[in-house]
Amino acid sequence: MDDKKEIRIDKFLWSVRIFKTRSIASDECSKGRVIINNIPAKPSRIVVKNEIILVKKPPVNFTYRVIEPIEKRVSAKLVEQYIDDMTPEDEKSKLDFRYSPGIGFRNRGTGKPTKKERRLIEKLKGDFNGL
Repeated sequence: MDDKKEIRIDKFLWSVRIFKTRSIASDECSKGRVIINNIPAKPSRIVVKNEIILVKKPPVNFTYRVIEPIEKRVSAKLVEQYIDDMTPEDEKSKLDFRYSPGIGFRNRGTGKPTKKERRLIEKLKGDFNGL
């Protein structure tokens, strides 16, 4: 691949399957949730080799190193050739806790939770709207 090829960060994040669509990647960049080398990245920022990308997907902050910029979307098996996942294990463990079935168990036949109960369950799980 040509080293001088210019790839936008939103297109790169979409192509390595960090975000489902390019428009979502662009929105996350605009919101300041994508940081490259400790600087918030605009969607049009160009990605180069060996840059460190921090992607904030609450409650986890993912860290990636660019091995090779790529423009076209690749299969999940080939993603490892283009980015290196440097996310610490303690960050990844936040996902396991959030989706653990221990919190929010309801007895069978109790029906749908009320609004008050739902808010309590979300508070216990750590689901915060707006983050």
